[in-house]
Amino acid sequence: MSSLLVAAEELAAHGGDPAWRVFDCRHDLHNLDYGRQAYAKGHIPGAQFLDLDTDLSGEKNGKNGRHPLPAATVFAARMAACGVGSESQVVAYDNEGGAFAARLWWMLRWLGHERVAVLDGGLAAWRRLKLPLATDVPAVQPAHFQLHLRPEMVVAKDFVLSRLDQSQALVLDARSPERYSGEKETVDPVGGHIPGASNRFFYDNLDDDGIYFKPADELRAEFEQLLGGRRPEHVLQQCGSGVTACHNVLAMELAGLSGSKLYAGSWSEWCADPSLPTATGG
Repeated sequence: MSSLLVAAEELAAHGGDPAWRVFDCRHDLHNLDYGRQAYAKGHIPGAQFLDLDTDLSGEKNGKNGRHPLPAATVFAARMAACGVGSESQVVAYDNEGGAFAARLWWMLRWLGHERVAVLDGGLAAWRRLKLPLATDVPAVQPAHFQLHLRPEMVVAKDFVLSRLDQSQALVLDARSPERYSGEKETVDPVGGHIPGASNRFFYDNLDDDGIYFKPADELRAEFEQLLGGRRPEHVLQQCGSGVTACHNVLAMELAGLSGSKLYAGSWSEWCADPSLPTATGG
């Protein structure tokens, strides 16, 4: 198993393993009940459900974006209640190409838990193997979660603003080209992007079927072209609300380009502040 991705076959081989914790992260930005309803209809056996809005996000105040990070201690307590201990192998999956599973992957690494992977291919890969689904909610015993916060993994709005005129920094926007350009904004009240940001649609990290991640060497070539000689740790990842940007973080890690940082507030926080500059177009 890759330390970052796990194949459906490997996950199935660990079915019922108490050292493994599996989480269903399915979500729809336009139908907030979808994830929970889909989980109830059928999920990977042993999987627990985590909701993007209530489990993987903190409280919104109208200025901190649509999916602000929760307090680290709060999320650590949530993981402990889900039975995640220091030795637990966590696997996150969704049915959206890893767009939401990558958020859990990133958050656990932010808390200092390295034993976490995304199911490559998500639920589609599981179904391709004709593996069973379950409808029961598993009972788990709480565990002791050790918090070793890595604050260097995330940056704030002011940090991003201070780097806009620095050529060695790269702001990378994971939204679709239509949202990045401002041509078709479907979620946030303002269209456009952070000035100087480059666009890397997270979906481009996947193969032609939009299911599995591309090979590491292919990802590396594509990201190195975007970086233009910049160091990976100078990349500031963002999207609409700090969710699909985690997909680009994961893809860069798969490519051996470690150290990029997440601007968690992302465009939804940025555009809520009228004092900040914005741009439109390609």
